[in-house]
Amino acid sequence: MTQPLSQLPDTLRQIVGAAHVPTDGDLSAYEQDWRKRQRGRALAVALPANTDEVAAVVRACAAHGATIVPQGGNTGLVVGGVPDGSGAQVLLSLRRMNRVRAIDGANLTLTADAGCILQNLQTTAQSAGFLFPLSLAAEGSCTIGGNLAANAGGTQVLRYGNARELCLGLEVVTPQGEVWNGLSGLRKDNTGYDLRDLFIGSEGTLGVITAATLKLYPLPAAQLTAWAAVPSMQAAVDLLGLAHRHLGAGLTGFEVMGQFALGLVDKHYPQLRVPLFKSTPWCVLLENSDHESEAHARAQFERLLQTALQAGCATDAVVAESLAQAKALWHIRESIPLAQAEDGLNIKHDISLPVSRIPAFVAETDALLGRAIPGVRLVNFGHLGDGNLHYNVQAPEGMDAARFLREQEDRINTLVFDAVVRHQGSISAEHGIGSLKAGKLPHYKSPVALNLMRAIKQALDPQGIMNPGRVLQ
Repeated sequence: MTQPLSQLPDTLRQIVGAAHVPTDGDLSAYEQDWRKRQRGRALAVALPANTDEVAAVVRACAAHGATIVPQGGNTGLVVGGVPDGSGAQVLLSLRRMNRVRAIDGANLTLTADAGCILQNLQTTAQSAGFLFPLSLAAEGSCTIGGNLAANAGGTQVLRYGNARELCLGLEVVTPQGEVWNGLSGLRKDNTGYDLRDLFIGSEGTLGVITAATLKLYPLPAAQLTAWAAVPSMQAAVDLLGLAHRHLGAGLTGFEVMGQFALGLVDKHYPQLRVPLFKSTPWCVLLENSDHESEAHARAQFERLLQTALQAGCATDAVVAESLAQAKALWHIRESIPLAQAEDGLNIKHDISLPVSRIPAFVAETDALLGRAIPGVRLVNFGHLGDGNLHYNVQAPEGMDAARFLREQEDRINTLVFDAVVRHQGSISAEHGIGSLKAGKLPHYKSPVALNLMRAIKQALDPQGIMNPGRVLQ
């Protein structure tokens, strides 16, 4: 028999301690999403310290008929990790679970709690003489559990893959409060369905990721960064082809940035000194990792850029002369979302396309939006190397941003997503579906795929307590 919902907060205090069920003060860090698109109200916020406490919290919620919203660093962009406004959901924060459990140097693995901050894992790996290559703008506050729940991408997918490819095993609390320990760290385990891949990318709708075993790599001998001006998106794609041929597996990052996107950084963060952008419609940021020497990496880079200049797919280029300069160039790229936020609310699109189709998609969709909404501003940037664009739409100059979203978001999303499908792409590359795109998914996912997804959800979470209204409506 279901127990009264009103008694659940007291039960949670008994499980995790009264100090870890905050009820007073400002709870916006848990209840408001990063983009400030939604402010919910939780029945309770619970911060367990370990996997056993997570399991006990889940069992208690199931017994009281409460739904659960798992949350990592609350840096998601699709409103997938905050409660709704009902006041009946439990916000389950993994922030206290921040322990690195083990590093196995011979196996090239690191096992960590889900609440570990991504940047701390990078630092821990580096201190042990290894590389953990997952890297994204929010790495100073996002958590590895959230990265895996959303199958995060970032800037080095081109070489190392998404979060899914960097994970060898998981520990998960099921919707029934049981613990599945799949942290073996094996690279080969062909003993049935791949449960790990089922939970990665599920956005907290199938269970709670509490720990992960992650791949490590040897530290490169050298990492060099270059910034190039390119005359068109097609030229950027051509430059990518040259980079593949000249650098091979050493090409670890290839980012494209439109002039307007970089102009926002220049406007709001002039101290960053954005290079070359005023004279070109696009800039590209490249990274080359080399396991021989810095001299070898620099020679490769110089040959690549010289060839690109001669071929006309780059008009100017600079190579960072120090680690500080390289970090400064990456900081410019990673500041685009922050600069866009400074300029007001916006409509974000995290799309993926075959790289060969990106120039045609951009030309077509830019023109469609320009005709539909004269003066609309396009903040286009992203991970060109793996076909992922952040094709964002800003209100025309002088128009109220909130009104623009209210009146135009659905229309613009449909226009952009229809174009994505025409060019054989996906409406979500690395941010997930959350609640923002859940209503759109049935229009762009095949009925067969949706029925399979619903069957999995029903089988694993028959009570529907895990992050309802996210991914599947």
